Amino acid sequence: MLLGAMLVLLVLGGAGPASAHAALRDTDPADGAVLKTAPRSLTLTFTESVGLLDDSLRVLDPDNRRVDEGEARHASGRSDTVQVSLPAKATEGTYVVAWRVVSADSHPVSGAFTYSVGKPSPTPAVISTGPVEDPATGSLYDLARYLAYGAAALLVGTAVFLAVCRPPEPGRLRRTLVIGWWTLLVSTVALLLLRAPYESGTGPAAVFDPSALSRTLTTRPGQALLARLLLLLCAAVLLLRARKQERPTRVTLGEGAVVAVGLALTWASAEHASAGIQVPVAMTSSVLHLLATAAWLGGLTALLTLLHRGPLPALTVARFSRLAFASVIVLAVTGVYQSWRGLGSWNALTGTPYGRILLVKLAAVTLLLAAAGYSRRWTARLVTAETEKVKEAEVVVKEAEVAVKERVPAQVGGPAEPEGREDAPGAAKSLEASGPEDAHRKALRRSVLVEVAISVVVLMITTVLTNTLPGRAAAEASTSSGSSAVTAASVNDVPFEVGSARGRVQVTLQSNRAGDNKVEALVFGLDGSVAIVPELRVTFTLPSQKIGPLDTRVTDRGGYWVADSFNLPIAGTWDMKVTVRVSDVDQVSETKKVRIEG
Repeated sequence: MLLGAMLVLLVLGGAGPASAHAALRDTDPADGAVLKTAPRSLTLTFTESVGLLDDSLRVLDPDNRRVDEGEARHASGRSDTVQVSLPAKATEGTYVVAWRVVSADSHPVSGAFTYSVGKPSPTPAVISTGPVEDPATGSLYDLARYLAYGAAALLVGTAVFLAVCRPPEPGRLRRTLVIGWWTLLVSTVALLLLRAPYESGTGPAAVFDPSALSRTLTTRPGQALLARLLLLLCAAVLLLRARKQERPTRVTLGEGAVVAVGLALTWASAEHASAGIQVPVAMTSSVLHLLATAAWLGGLTALLTLLHRGPLPALTVARFSRLAFASVIVLAVTGVYQSWRGLGSWNALTGTPYGRILLVKLAAVTLLLAAAGYSRRWTARLVTAETEKVKEAEVVVKEAEVAVKERVPAQVGGPAEPEGREDAPGAAKSLEASGPEDAHRKALRRSVLVEVAISVVVLMITTVLTNTLPGRAAAEASTSSGSSAVTAASVNDVPFEVGSARGRVQVTLQSNRAGDNKVEALVFGLDGSVAIVPELRVTFTLPSQKIGPLDTRVTDRGGYWVADSFNLPIAGTWDMKVTVRVSDVDQVSETKKVRIEG
């Protein structure tokens, strides 16, 4: 039913404005344009508002010299544009523009394109924008994000479990709360320090730059992380106060609810919900989704902790079962809305990375619901067994009372026989006797353990999903204005060594998508200068589909090797083989994997 509802909304949703993750919509001058006169400024337009960095725009002339003037700025006050001034006099030839900005949902994006003044250069400056992020910084930042999500679910979920399910010994979960609080604190501090190098694509050493932290605190993601730290201090005060109370008061519960909503807002205000269509509705949906996730998955961890530390009343388990059911309903409603908002069409479900990851998450949630179904079944059996046990104990007690009365001497006030008093402990023993209840409790413990394991996978997939360009934005970027500027170029360096000759071949695909393409290649020596070679060959093979090798047939244009038209028929990871002949007898071939999108 949930899957059907999601698919119906996907169909009825239609296409709308872009949502989250900025994609390049248009450029002025256009990518590949040949201008008669030099432009005085350069403007990029994105699918959503973007933040600027110190080096958001770099313009290089045909001699590889930087020519942009002043700092990059928003054009005419529009937050979805980036503009930089250019000199009045410009050298004839091809100019390269490298850009890097931060999306409204906090993710950095980058790319490059070219334009020419007068006529194209025979050997234009070719630069790579590099990776969107430094690998070490990106790995540390992702790890901190995973820990933050998990810790928030643990902290908020355990607190909700204590408030709603009211276990008989709440002190047994104190350590769980402390672990959740400290983990969230440490991961948030790490995210705050790593934010600047994550945005700029630099190494982790940049965390020691005080100016970088100062700049982070002026951005929305930085301010959200700072707010999270302040809310954690408030949470610490509430936890210390709750330890002194036998049961939390209504005031404490109300303040805890405010802190929980505030923590959820620190995520919603800096990720997908904060950009695109229907922002107020999306923010509300995101907060509810996060809180429901925490109540269910964090509550599961609390339940598993109590089940492993000793017996737990069936009433507490039954209360959590009702809480989990309510959380699933909230997750279903908000999840369907967020899926429609992020995708917008059927094609995006299977035709974009966001849609494919969403399908994986849906499969994981289906497994989680199946495990939850088993848990609810064992919970019902546990409650039934405990109820029957209580009834049996009541019967034993009544029988003991009758036996006592029958043995009382006829005289008024005579002492009762001692045998009757020995029956009462028998009733107590019946309450502690092992039986079906213990088997149900063990089965419940196993099913909850499976739920917790799957929930960890769901949280990891969710974190990956929040870092992926939504299908709706990808679709708009690929069709907007019919501009090729939204299609990223693929720049690939292939080092080679043959005999005494060493260097690298830089192969540039004008588009990283399947279909008609243009291939450009330059051979560089060790000193970085362009090297002239008698022969260069570039071929592509797709082993998974047994396609190729396809020869690009690049031709020499004075040291600049070009194939104006070359077709890569389908998407996939292709083997690009570069063969360089440096003399009549010396030749070498090197291969590199190249990803081509659909």
